[in-house]
Amino acid sequence: MIQRVSSASVTIDGAVRSAIGHGLLVLLGVGHEDGQEDLDWLVKKVAGLRIFNDEAGVMNRSVVEVGGEALVVSQFTLMASTRKGNRPSYIGAAGHGKAIPLYEAFCTALSAALGRPVGTGEFGADMQVALVNDGPVTICIDTKNRE
Repeated sequence: MIQRVSSASVTIDGAVRSAIGHGLLVLLGVGHEDGQEDLDWLVKKVAGLRIFNDEAGVMNRSVVEVGGEALVVSQFTLMASTRKGNRPSYIGAAGHGKAIPLYEAFCTALSAALGRPVGTGEFGADMQVALVNDGPVTICIDTKNRE
């Protein structure tokens, strides 16, 4: 899940872990079937996504082009299935052994693509995420459904 933000932050145990200004908040869910190819594709897509306004007010610029920042927060609940009943199932979410290395690799690769460090949360922590969604602009991207 990608959100264009004016600002965003993640707080853990009452302390701000990371904060950004104008840029992207990336809520990252990792599934069982995700791998390096998905990570590479997603980094390229996020860095190149043209959702920032140009001089004419048209969404025609990427986060790289506008010099924006990024905050990446792991969120296994994005992998929820609500197919049966009212209690979501998270069986599609990858376990820590797979998800943590992919999350960390995504953050490293996105940082390289942006040419600047990205803010992060803490995998598995109870986090409070604050944001000002600019637009609002929210884009859902699924590496298994590359539309």
